Amino acid sequence: STGLPTKSEQADLLQALYGRNGEAPLIVISASSPVDCFYSAYEAAKLSLENMTPVILLTDGYIGFGSEVMKIPKMADMPEITIPYAKEGEKYLPYDRDPETLVRKWAVPGTEGMRHRIGGLEKTDGKGEVSTDPLNHEKMVWIREEKVQRLAARLPKQEVYGDKDAEMLVVSWGGTKGQVQGAVDHMRKEGKKIAQAHFRYMNPLPSNTEELLKSYKKVIVPELNSGQFASYLKIKFPDIKTQQYNKVQGQPFTVKELTAKFTEILNS
Repeated sequence: STGLPTKSEQADLLQALYGRNGEAPLIVISASSPVDCFYSAYEAAKLSLENMTPVILLTDGYIGFGSEVMKIPKMADMPEITIPYAKEGEKYLPYDRDPETLVRKWAVPGTEGMRHRIGGLEKTDGKGEVSTDPLNHEKMVWIREEKVQRLAARLPKQEVYGDKDAEMLVVSWGGTKGQVQGAVDHMRKEGKKIAQAHFRYMNPLPSNTEELLKSYKKVIVPELNSGQFASYLKIKFPDIKTQQYNKVQGQPFTVKELTAKFTEILNS
């Protein structure tokens, strides 16, 4: 959202990550193109249903006004969504969790023996009764956070595009993928050692994120905001130094301006 109708920014990332009443972690992913919006929406539904967790899918105006040719896939060719249903006849505790993933089971409404309370009030660990116990509340807050973070082990590791021996890594996310990759390609043709890591998973971050960022001498994060993803990375990995390149004009980056900035930093 920009306050400039029809314009594009990436200004809602921190709101997606933290903008709720109280401590309520959830999964956040971002799409990078019109076609990717289709697959990202499907993946968001898959992650939500399989983990019983809300998922926010971030897009931006630049993607929304874009278009691509795509062949609509058959549902049989899409990844299967495996929902962890509670089985009829088994002892059912609504807040009982898988010991490895911390995911709860879904109860089909109307199933005998699976009636339980729902809603925004805190629940007792295991039984799911409404609870105002302070220690139980703190325990549940950390369980929810841990459940989201454990998902990182089941997500794809962050990939890198470009030179394996690059001196500088460009970290991008969302609708800036194409322009950033265009600038990286242009510089590589000129013999510059540069690479790009385009992030899809914002929370949890891929399990190799810290190791990846530490392996480069210089890391720059270009964003169409005041530096929200860069700030988020600093919170998660305070020992990693990143440089920012921000544009808050309601306009997308151009390959020309990105190339100029990357060259300036690479030569500094």
